[in-house]
Amino acid sequence: MPFRWSGRAVQTISAAAMSALLLTSAMKHFREPRFFAQVVPDYLCRDDPDASPDSTREASKMHDGGGRPLAVMSREEWVAVSGLLEAGAAIGLLIPATRRATAAAVTAMFTVFLAGHVDALRRAYGPAGSPAQRKAHSVRLPLQLPLILWAWSLRATDARWRP
Repeated sequence: MPFRWSGRAVQTISAAAMSALLLTSAMKHFREPRFFAQVVPDYLCRDDPDASPDSTREASKMHDGGGRPLAVMSREEWVAVSGLLEAGAAIGLLIPATRRATAAAVTAMFTVFLAGHVDALRRAYGPAGSPAQRKAHSVRLPLQLPLILWAWSLRATDARWRP
C-alpha cells in the first residue's frame, strides 16, 4: 500500500519549510546586512552615509522641503527590524494556533518588500548600477511572487485540507 500524505501533513511540512527559509534569511540579515541593504528604498532611510549622493539627492527632490517624511530609521535599522520580523514569523508559522495569522502577516510582509525590490532594480539599471546588481535584482524581484503565493497558501485551516 503506497504512503498517502494527508493535507494536514503537507501543510505542516510546507509551513516548516517556509519557517526554515525565513529563519535562514533572518540570520543572514545579521551576518550579511549589506545583501539586504540594497533593497531598502532610499526614501525610507534617514541620512545614510552608505547611500550614493545621487540617490540621496534624487530621493530628497521627491518631497517638499527636501526632507524624507517616511525616513524613520537608518538603512541598518530597517535591515535589523526586517530580520527580527522574519525570525518572529518563522516561529509563528511553526505554531498551529498562530499559523493562519502569521501566514497572512508574512504575505503582507513579502508584498511590502516588493517596493524595495522594485526600487533596487530601478537603481541597478541607473547610472550607478553595475552588471552584477542588474543580474541579482532581476532575479530577486520575480522570486517575490512565488513567496507571496506560498505564504498565502499557508493560511488554509486544517478543515480545508481534509480529504
